[in-house]
Amino acid sequence: MPIRGLNHAVLYVRDAQRSAAFYRDVLGFREIVSMPNAVFMRAPESDNDHDLGLFGIGDAATASPAGRSSVGLYHLAWEVPTLADLSDHLRRLADAGALVGASDHGSTKALYAKDPDGLEFEVSWLVPHELLGDDTDTTTRRLDLDAEIERYGADRVGALSRVPGTARA
Repeated sequence: MPIRGLNHAVLYVRDAQRSAAFYRDVLGFREIVSMPNAVFMRAPESDNDHDLGLFGIGDAATASPAGRSSVGLYHLAWEVPTLADLSDHLRRLADAGALVGASDHGSTKALYAKDPDGLEFEVSWLVPHELLGDDTDTTTRRLDLDAEIERYGADRVGALSRVPGTARA
């Protein structure tokens, strides 16, 4: 049975409304349904019913030990269509004090950030398949976004991105 992709993620957060404000104001998600302790949101370019569910469990909730003392999810990766979009997210995440890293993984250019509860996520752009070469193998080095924009162009659509109204390959 084929899997097409990830339809949505659900996160337990301390305050659903505070987290929704972050995902709305910093990443551009739109609220679809909002209740005091639950918010369902859609990514700006998505046609999913919702991409993110946030369930508030209260201020007494402790930080997730995942990756430190337990198994668990490390992060979610949100894809942007172009390097111009990635550059815009770099600025927005830095302005929000959420940016924690930026990496060049060869075939993927990635920003890492944390939401108000410290849950890490990635915003990434994928090199188009036809431009993959020996220098785009899986690696991790410092991201020089200006150099990547010069190399690929600010408005080149990435590998898995899709134009609204078209199906993914």
